[in-house]
Amino acid sequence: MTADPILRFFGAARTVTGSSMMVEANGSRVLVDCGLFQGSKTEKELNYRPFPFEVGTIDAVVLTHAHIDHSGLLPKLVKAGYGGPIFATRATVDLCGVMLPDSGHIQEYEVEQLNRRNRRRNRGAEVEPIYTSADAMLALTQFRAVDLEAWQELAPGVRIRFWNAGHLLGSASIEMEAVAPGGTMRLLFSGDIGPGHKLLQPDPEAPSGWAHVVCESTYGDTDRQDVTDARRRGALRAEVKAAMHPNGALIIPSFAVERTQELLADLVHLMDEGEIPTIPVIIDSPLATRASQIFRRHAREMENGHLVTRAMQARNVRFTESVEQSKALDFLHGFHVVIAASGMCEAGRIRHRLKNWLWRDEGTVLLVGYQAQGTLGRILADGASTVKIQGEEIDVRARIRMLDLYSGHADGPELARWVMARRPILGNVFLVHGEEPAIEGLKARLADGIGADRVRVPSLDSAYRLLADGVEDISEAAPPPRIDPVQSGRRDWHNDLQSLILDLEDELAGAADDRARGVILRRIRRALEGETERG
Repeated sequence: MTADPILRFFGAARTVTGSSMMVEANGSRVLVDCGLFQGSKTEKELNYRPFPFEVGTIDAVVLTHAHIDHSGLLPKLVKAGYGGPIFATRATVDLCGVMLPDSGHIQEYEVEQLNRRNRRRNRGAEVEPIYTSADAMLALTQFRAVDLEAWQELAPGVRIRFWNAGHLLGSASIEMEAVAPGGTMRLLFSGDIGPGHKLLQPDPEAPSGWAHVVCESTYGDTDRQDVTDARRRGALRAEVKAAMHPNGALIIPSFAVERTQELLADLVHLMDEGEIPTIPVIIDSPLATRASQIFRRHAREMENGHLVTRAMQARNVRFTESVEQSKALDFLHGFHVVIAASGMCEAGRIRHRLKNWLWRDEGTVLLVGYQAQGTLGRILADGASTVKIQGEEIDVRARIRMLDLYSGHADGPELARWVMARRPILGNVFLVHGEEPAIEGLKARLADGIGADRVRVPSLDSAYRLLADGVEDISEAAPPPRIDPVQSGRRDWHNDLQSLILDLEDELAGAADDRARGVILRRIRRALEGETERG
């Protein structure tokens, strides 16, 4: 007898990274996404742990899009023994072809730097990278391209179809049909849904009439003003002009894939129209350079694809490739714009650009994407006066600015409209890929049209039995969650410790004399001793 399908959530549950879900249906197991965790150290440490499932039992993997928080652990999955197919759209396959090896390279480099620092400090055993570039290249051999709106059988009684999600080149929502006791059950996984104002992507699409829907909620509590090309470019023009300084720079941490291409297209368009001076624009990311070539190849599939082609050919646009070219940017004279990955300032060349510019009054850092809790980007956005980068303490004197109009995610009203357009939904709507305020915001928006009692908010490693018109929470029968669900999507003790150290150093620096500094330190010592006694 056919059993009810089971849906398990292994990531992006009450947080925005590590997207991964599993559907068990008709004796088969299908993994939807396998993303890298970012944010606090507590969450990032999940990347190093074993998978919370038996890798050998997975029959197929389906990937919504190429962003690392959705695809970044696929090489680890293959390294752990997965030998089956990874289904994705053709553009996603192309983008993963450059993004996953780059991710492996970054991990190799960062682990090498960490081990070197630990050896100098005589701290612990050496750390191994989650996977290497070679592991990523091997994983790419298992990718299988599927066209939009074409059925693909994954296993007996389970098939999927991709629908444009409007979020990124190649991004897709996943329609899944699975054999269930009452007949075929229809499930929909939104992936990341794009906003209506995306420069390069059309509006998202998907059919209506579902048993259950899983929807992202990244900006579920956000209501943006109407965004047009003119308003977006006008806001960018204002930021560039405000940042201009004879000896300054505008540093833009940006996702290497699509966000960089959108920014580049708009910057060159503003220059062509004479709205800002023609200034040097440097793309300081080998990944962004390779991704831009893929966007150029797919230009005819995109809205306004010609603008990307034009921007890449502009004389004042430069792409750095070698480490030496990147380091040379520290000596560049005259105002210029540098776009570098990663978008949350967690890895890559942006860390070096920030080390060079954060302490300088003539610098401006423009954040143009979502900044997850615990990331350096979020810490800067929250107004930190001092940060640490690669163990070095840096005062923040540069202007920190935010521009949300380039978001690749739909806002709260757009997400609500997308869900409502999928009705009738006989069972439940699961909200994932969002922090607590965003989830609660979207849940409130869906209360009237869906019903608050039918909106579910899964936590990490939770599980549900899917019925025709509802669900049964079976999380208690599942293995215990890998971390306390309360820690998901929040700053952890590592962040709090770093903040405390920086605050203490500020207090000591501002003290009148050494005697006053001694008083501060003695108070801290007494507080620590008191906590030890009570413990």
